[in-house]
Amino acid sequence: MKTLIVLAFLALIVYNLGAGLYFMMADKGGSGRMVKALTRRIALSIVLILLLIAGIATGFVQPHGVG
Repeated sequence: MKTLIVLAFLALIVYNLGAGLYFMMADKGGSGRMVKALTRRIALSIVLILLLIAGIATGFVQPHGVG
C-alpha cells in the first residue's frame, strides 16, 4: 500500500510536468496554465517529501541503508 501511494504521487508529478511542457508549447506564454501545472507539481513533490518524513518519524516507513 505504501508503495502504491508513492507511485501514485510520482505519476501525478510526472503528469503535471508533462502538462506544463505541453502548455508551454501550445499556449506560447498566453495563459497561466503552464504556471498552474508546474505549481501543482512542486506542491505534490513537497507533500510527498513531507509524507515520507512523517512516515519515517512515526515508524510507518522503514528506511534502509545502501550496501
